[in-house]
Amino acid sequence: MRQIMKQVFCLAVGMVLALFFAGAAYGQCPVMPLTLTGALADGATYLIEVPPNWNASSPKTLFLYSHGYVVPGDANPARDVGDPFTRCFMLLNGFALAGSSYAHAGWAIQEALSDQIKVLNIFQASVGEPTRTIAWGHSLGGIITAGLIQQNPHSFDAALPMCGVLSGGVATWNTALDSAFAFQTLLAPGVQIVNITNPLANLGVAETALAGAQATPQGRARLALSSALGDGPGWFNPTAPEPAEDDFASQQANQFLWAQIVDFPFLFALRAELEFRAGGNPSFNTGVDYRKQLAHSIDREEVKALYEQAGLDLDSDLEALNNAVRVSADSGALKYLEHNIIFDGQIRIPVLTMHTKGDGLVVVQNESAYKNVVDEAGNAEFLRRTFVHRAGHCEFSPAETITAVRALLSRLDTGTWPGLGANGLNEAATSLGPDLNVIFVPVPGTNPPLMIPVPASAEFFEFRPSRYLRPFDALTEETEEKESRER
Repeated sequence: MRQIMKQVFCLAVGMVLALFFAGAAYGQCPVMPLTLTGALADGATYLIEVPPNWNASSPKTLFLYSHGYVVPGDANPARDVGDPFTRCFMLLNGFALAGSSYAHAGWAIQEALSDQIKVLNIFQASVGEPTRTIAWGHSLGGIITAGLIQQNPHSFDAALPMCGVLSGGVATWNTALDSAFAFQTLLAPGVQIVNITNPLANLGVAETALAGAQATPQGRARLALSSALGDGPGWFNPTAPEPAEDDFASQQANQFLWAQIVDFPFLFALRAELEFRAGGNPSFNTGVDYRKQLAHSIDREEVKALYEQAGLDLDSDLEALNNAVRVSADSGALKYLEHNIIFDGQIRIPVLTMHTKGDGLVVVQNESAYKNVVDEAGNAEFLRRTFVHRAGHCEFSPAETITAVRALLSRLDTGTWPGLGANGLNEAATSLGPDLNVIFVPVPGTNPPLMIPVPASAEFFEFRPSRYLRPFDALTEETEEKESRER
């Protein structure tokens, strides 16, 4: 079971796992950087790469990379970039790269926020003072990137959080609880959703119930409701087109794949790692009105249609959810998660974010949550967002990533945001050539999955994501009563 969990998680994070074939790609890169490696006092390792032309470049720029979630027990090397193609481009263009492994795997934000600053200090002592330092990262590395600039506002000049958990830790795990709560209440009463005592056994119970539910129209309707309470996208395959707006069967089949392959390990097993860190359960759903939550979900029409086709009473199931015994957070654990981390919107440097539309692990509505808190703080001028019309978590091409990097650098160089229209961004990405306009997909039958590049056109598009379903930020007094009012 553990091997299955590790394999399916690997399939979820294609961009980061391009590093499976990094060795070959590194050999093809004509840059021979100065490479510094070592260990921090807490056991984390670090990697620094400085191209030969860094000292000659002006301004001298360092990109500090924060990597994504690592399943406890898996290899946890230091990483300084998301994929080898982007690495080569960055080094060829004179940018220095750095990053750490973090001292532990899992929800390692507490360690990462400290370890990454230590790497900056090592860089400055060993290489020299950068003219400007840019934080960037994928997934969990996106929330770490946003956390770094919030906690260390004078250490960075700009930030690029990609596919980031930008709703913050509390909102993210509350949203996960909502989906798990609906699944438990309507389909799997034997599964643990908090205070998980045996993660792998609990995941097995959930997966068995999931497979059984998917086999019937009634089960599929209830799975759709569970997904809808987290705004789960109905799009899974990054090489396939998005299902039609009214193709509810395909949407639900894709949501099932997200649950089976990606999300259930977090909901029903990896939550235990967070609870161990926090010293208890940090999530709550007291005061949530699930009828109102569904009304705000992007999946509400799908749920209504599937319930009607299955001959189920949606009102009755929503009533069952609203009447079910709720989950309260342990106050100390909630405080831990608030510190690791929620956002206050106090940014004073340019921040450019990027997200795919069909991300079923870190939903695109995370961008709405972050924008709302930045706007609330009066700092909208510093934030811009870009969106990619593709399924998958962090499923960006190197060309799209580099185009975002160039846009952020332009903002630093000129003091003005460049045009970020989709057409212009796509033209810029396409002009980088076919070698960089690729995405990374697994080779069927390989274990661990071997990620290979396949051609992909640039897919920036104009998009405004819907509201985040469970907001929770540092600007307002978060209480269960207020959470109820916001529903």
